[in-house]
Amino acid sequence: MRLPSEMQPGAPGRRVRLLLALASGLAVALGQAPFDLWPVAIPGLALLFQLIRTAGDMRQAAFLGLAAGTGHFALALFWIIEPFLVNVARHGWMAPFALIGMSAGLALFWAVAAAVVRGLGGRALAFVAAFTLVEVLRSYVLTGFPWALIGHVWIDTPLVHVASVVGHHALTLLALLAAAGLVQLLSPHRRWWGAGSLAMVGAAALWGGTVIGGGPGQGGTAQADPAGMADRPVIRMIQPNAPQHLKWDRTMIPVFFQRQIDYTAAMGLDPAQPRPDLVIWAETALSVILENAEPELEAITLAADGVPVVLGIQRFIGQRTFNSAIYLDGGGTIRAIYDKHRLVPFGEYMPFGEVLSQFGIHGMAASRGGGFSPGAGPRLMDLGGLGHALPLICYEAVFPQAILGAPDRPDFLMQITNDAWFGTYSGPYQHLAQARLRAIEQGLPMVRVANTGVSAMIDGHGRVTAALPLDTAGWLDAPLPRALPPTIYALWGELPIMLIILGLLGASVGREIRARRAK
Repeated sequence: MRLPSEMQPGAPGRRVRLLLALASGLAVALGQAPFDLWPVAIPGLALLFQLIRTAGDMRQAAFLGLAAGTGHFALALFWIIEPFLVNVARHGWMAPFALIGMSAGLALFWAVAAAVVRGLGGRALAFVAAFTLVEVLRSYVLTGFPWALIGHVWIDTPLVHVASVVGHHALTLLALLAAAGLVQLLSPHRRWWGAGSLAMVGAAALWGGTVIGGGPGQGGTAQADPAGMADRPVIRMIQPNAPQHLKWDRTMIPVFFQRQIDYTAAMGLDPAQPRPDLVIWAETALSVILENAEPELEAITLAADGVPVVLGIQRFIGQRTFNSAIYLDGGGTIRAIYDKHRLVPFGEYMPFGEVLSQFGIHGMAASRGGGFSPGAGPRLMDLGGLGHALPLICYEAVFPQAILGAPDRPDFLMQITNDAWFGTYSGPYQHLAQARLRAIEQGLPMVRVANTGVSAMIDGHGRVTAALPLDTAGWLDAPLPRALPPTIYALWGELPIMLIILGLLGASVGREIRARRAK
């Protein structure tokens, strides 16, 4: 009789295995921005696979997945405590519950995947398919939260360009394939499998390097080619750097508004530089609601001196509140309005908000118990000579489906955000990394304007061509890169990767059935 693996001589005990699983999750989190340590993350995933495949049963495997997931999300999403510290007296008590609760809740997806892998005999294909599938599911279930996906460890490497073919979930599949390959490479009877899988990942990386003619470093930044950008429209990004705890302070509101006015009015200071074709302010750039903002809009129009402006503002329709972006033409007329349609749970709205408001619990960014109302959905904004932009307000840029659902292909992506909520360490950089990933998936440039940074111009290869650093007040003029031809992912969306996942999972199930029949 074969003893369970944890009872075999020399095998680590359950507590040790749980600690190892926790450490594996922490290692995977180090692959996320701002660390970008994929050489640590992939061995971390390999350790998790080894622990799962040698677990005594599905229940033990599930606990290992839960421990690994909790460690991963606790470190990768540590920034989520920052919003609760903006108003400590009101929300501070929620911070530890939010971090622990969200980390453990998201880790349930990993627990399910681990149990499935063990139930399918601990096979490598099952590991790749099951964990990729649960990462897809957590991108959609309960409004979805596709943040800190396993595949994000590749964003600063040439492998990221695979996303232009089969999307960001393919990056997760490749990370898991690499990890499984490492484990199989050490198995006497599976070395061919390990070598083959690592060769596939290596080939994908080599192909990614040829997309823009360079290595991993060029995935992040690039200098704009002056000759190639000579005829491109210029966009001015306004970054007021208003810390969240001061943003709505009545004594500071005039200071931040005047700062943005001054940056907008800085036209023609350098005769060698062209006037911008568009000025963009960040999310909720104005403290007043749209219905009462006539004086402020007049001041903005005067400062812009004939240049159109896009800015973030709140507006009311009856009893409903919207987080919006408006487009002012050169004469100050509002030509387009976009309402954010994908809201942040517990931030911009509270589930059962009207009930919870009776107990003094509100969404942190909401002015009413029910919070903001969602807009109608993705829509293009006609910016005249600049073409059509797809507005993305803050959190919306982490959802590829928000772009795939647009009524038509835009000329560029336009994200306005207030990353002051995310603190000054990992959150803003993870948000920027995902913005770069959206540009790669679609082959579209993105202009990203953030209240506290990082504001950036991103080309269709995901490279940052110009940027304002985090926690810096200023403005930056940058030419808008050209759009690339529609990518395969833009045309086919999630269908190819879902077929691949289901194919791998089906193959794993088939092999397990055959193995059990052979016993």
